Amino acid sequence: MKARSGVSAVGFAGLAWLAAASLAGAAEITAGDLALLAGHDVVFLGEVHDNAVHHANQALAVALLQPRALVFEMLTPEQAARITPDLRGDAVALGAALGWEASGWPDFAMYSPIFAAAPGAAVFGGDVARRAIQQSIEQGAAAAFGAGAGNFGLQTALTGPDQARREAEQAEAHCGALPVAILPGMVEAQRLRDAVLARAVVAALDRTPGPVVVITGNGHARTDRGAEAMLAAAATWLDVVSVGQLEADPGSGAPFDLWIVTDPAPRDDPCARFTSE
Repeated sequence: MKARSGVSAVGFAGLAWLAAASLAGAAEITAGDLALLAGHDVVFLGEVHDNAVHHANQALAVALLQPRALVFEMLTPEQAARITPDLRGDAVALGAALGWEASGWPDFAMYSPIFAAAPGAAVFGGDVARRAIQQSIEQGAAAAFGAGAGNFGLQTALTGPDQARREAEQAEAHCGALPVAILPGMVEAQRLRDAVLARAVVAALDRTPGPVVVITGNGHARTDRGAEAMLAAAATWLDVVSVGQLEADPGSGAPFDLWIVTDPAPRDDPCARFTSE
């Protein structure tokens, strides 16, 4: 049976919390509630990539849950294969082995405690090769994904309103700097990223008994159309829960089973590089 919120087997207090969350359909939690995520097959832990508090919460959750597998959006399968037991406790050596500094992701010091929190967990990569991203932009996500694309909904065209909504989100995410003509391709690239991440979770469950924790940006953790949604559609028997980590109250209709609200991370204006060019 698939559950979209709450927990199993966590005592009377946890069960009462589960009942309230289930009735509401979704609920805000705090870092103190992360132990209540125990009992699910798959836990998506979202993040704003440069928010150190979000990574601290992920490390705490992983330490509490002790999953048998970790899936990282930030790693390709090739990078994940470089991880050896002796590297797990050495953040500097692990970051170097992964080539993290050249990857474009935020400081590895924020991510390394997540690896160390479950030293026995197998690590899987859910990132997409650059050439596949380019192919998805030019030919569509299904062509870039290859065999099994239909399992994750990539062969089904988006509805007009959904397509328009996603294109508008891509435009906003890139500060309005993208040519309108490229927006459909960017939507396809995002769909590919979601599907590849969902496929990595399936691979992790094929090779381990689970549970699996997924470390990813909030967009991929969305229950309406992210990797979480694709996994839920492709493997309906799984018990999956998605936790978003946000920097403002999302209001009603948040696309997560659960969410945590934190202070925003200090950062420069992300659109400044576009307006200064």
